Amino acid sequence: MVVFKVARVETTPFEGQKPGTSGLRKKVKVFIQPNYFQNFVQSTFNALAPEKVRGATLVVSGDGRYFSKDAIQIIIKMAAANGVRCISVGQNGLLSTPTVSPVIRERVGIDVTFGGFILTASHNPGGPHEDFGIKYNMENGGPSPEGIIDKIYENTKTIKEYLIAEDLPNVDISMTGVTSFGGPEGQFDVEVFDSASDYVKLMKSIFDFESIMKLISSSNFSFCYDALHGVAGAYAKRIFVEELGAQESSLQNCMPKEDFGGGHPDPNLTYAKELVARLFFVTPSDSVAIIAANAVEAIPYFSAGLKGVARSMPTSAALDVVAKHLNLKFFEVPTGWKFFGNLMDAGLCSVCGEESFGTGSDHIREKDGIWAVLAWLSLLAHKNKENPHGEKLVTVEDIVRQHWATYGRHYYTRYDYENVDAGAAKELMVYLVKLQSFLSEVNEIVKGMHSDVSKVVHADEFEYKDPVDGSISKHQGIRYLFEDGSRLVFCLSGTGSEGATIRLYIEQYEKDPSKIDRDSQDALAPLVALRLSKMQEFIGRTTPTVIT
Repeated sequence: MVVFKVARVETTPFEGQKPGTSGLRKKVKVFIQPNYFQNFVQSTFNALAPEKVRGATLVVSGDGRYFSKDAIQIIIKMAAANGVRCISVGQNGLLSTPTVSPVIRERVGIDVTFGGFILTASHNPGGPHEDFGIKYNMENGGPSPEGIIDKIYENTKTIKEYLIAEDLPNVDISMTGVTSFGGPEGQFDVEVFDSASDYVKLMKSIFDFESIMKLISSSNFSFCYDALHGVAGAYAKRIFVEELGAQESSLQNCMPKEDFGGGHPDPNLTYAKELVARLFFVTPSDSVAIIAANAVEAIPYFSAGLKGVARSMPTSAALDVVAKHLNLKFFEVPTGWKFFGNLMDAGLCSVCGEESFGTGSDHIREKDGIWAVLAWLSLLAHKNKENPHGEKLVTVEDIVRQHWATYGRHYYTRYDYENVDAGAAKELMVYLVKLQSFLSEVNEIVKGMHSDVSKVVHADEFEYKDPVDGSISKHQGIRYLFEDGSRLVFCLSGTGSEGATIRLYIEQYEKDPSKIDRDSQDALAPLVALRLSKMQEFIGRTTPTVIT
């Protein structure tokens, strides 16, 4: 057995290591600076109670993007030096974020697990010249709360040394099994495991796989799953082909790649054009509302009813209408899955979602893309159960249009202005806050620019008081709410790796069934034309970088 020693390496702080809504995200070139990554990892260990670190088990994996394998070896050596008893790593360093969550949760009570590092920059591009990220998830399997994030950041500003087992050899993470080492505090193990079987077991406890198999076997049913060369592709064949009997030709881009095959992992209208062209597009805002509206009947996991539903503030109000109609508890939270996690831990929320292509439920404490696909397959299977011969299947489009006819349609789009000068972006947000004090003037602008836009009845800077822990999150976005239920929302995003990103969310609510088939761009045109924000004046942009 190899015996390692603990080294204390002197270091100095780096500026700007404050984690955002989903951890610390920067360009790879930033992370590979000497000591940069190590500083953040040590600052995280230092932010946790010693009894949660020493002798415990830590999960470490990620989405397989460039620099992940090097980062895993660094974390293994630093964990050993900080007294961690065991590191659990997904084979080849691959664990999707929604898979890390149940792995952590299942181990609580079996051994002393205190959480895990997830190496991901989520929907940001990957590769040597692109983005890398790291976030810490707690023992509930969800993202760190504000208190821990603040401690980590404060530690990054004062750190003087980090601990590392420099003489510990790199561990082969391509093969499952346990590798043991000896250290000052006793044995240290690195467990490499295949998580797919655990994830399949979890999904089978939620959904009726038999009914989905029956749907997929219908001669006139077809579907397509595109992993965009992301980590979820590692589970796709096991679930959709081996368990549900789909043809392998139904899957595309399911081989995880460090640079996502040169593409972009964000499945929006800009970066997933080919996929959108093949299928009927459902906005994430509509998707979570439709799943919530049908979950009790279509998904066995929810047969006893929904505890409540929640959405992020920028997400459209489609879920609000469903919650009101079904008399469900409803929560509007800031962007960030940790807010959903608090509600779920308290038994207040069953289904939740964000407009940025994240949907999930209380089976874990993270968003879950494959879960969302299985949820839609369950809806389709349920709607077609009285159609034994599959002569004319109910389609995704049929389900969506029926939902609009019942609840109304929320026409919705998002404009991203990326890599904006941070100072100019803040000035713009200050202007928008000041403008809220003059709603009469705002309505004069509205009236003068387009007669089809209703009156602004409320404007504020969104602030959230967590009903579970009482914490208050301020400055979470600027809202202009219209009399007919439409909205304009402006946010400074914390997910970019360079500069600032301003996001403008535009939402037009239509209750009239005769007007729910309008082209989305036409329906939104009056609100788009308002230009209350003076983007060009403040940030020098006339058009957004990305439209979703």
